[in-house]
Amino acid sequence: MYPIFRLMKEARRARRMPPLPLTGTHVSHHICWPWDLDPWIELNNGRTLTLYDLGRVPYGRRIGFEAALRKQGWGMTVAGNSLRYRRRVRAFDRVEMLTRCLGWDRRFFYIEQSMWKGGDCTSHMLLRSAVTSRNGIVPPAEVLAAMGHPEESPTLPDWVTAWIAADATRPWPPARPEDL
Repeated sequence: MYPIFRLMKEARRARRMPPLPLTGTHVSHHICWPWDLDPWIELNNGRTLTLYDLGRVPYGRRIGFEAALRKQGWGMTVAGNSLRYRRRVRAFDRVEMLTRCLGWDRRFFYIEQSMWKGGDCTSHMLLRSAVTSRNGIVPPAEVLAAMGHPEESPTLPDWVTAWIAADATRPWPPARPEDL
């Protein structure tokens, strides 16, 4: 089940936090509850993606993203991600999550998120996100103008541009096994 009450708690908490600059870092803290576990008694890989939502939603509120989307009637979607797992998170472990926007191109925003337990990074994600309207994807420049941030993207790190280039070579739609 989606952790809607946890999401509401994080969104409410973000209302009391100061605004962040567009590329600022939102820091949040989370507990791995027993219902977040997989059969190996560690944080489920799918739940990890869901917990990252708990960092992005308040981040979006703090940078003014949520207000602009509501005002314009736009939505938001995940258009791709790459997630690297490196350390186990077990029941009742507390993790610190960092969320920030690395930059954007003509279609997508690129968000970096990581979870930390002590001094160790447990997972790290690059997420490509799009703002949507009834007419399709809303260019980031239009979104930023609605937010009052008519600024250019910071230069994306090399590893992000390499990921974008590699993902562009991936066939879509993928071949069905019977077509191979």
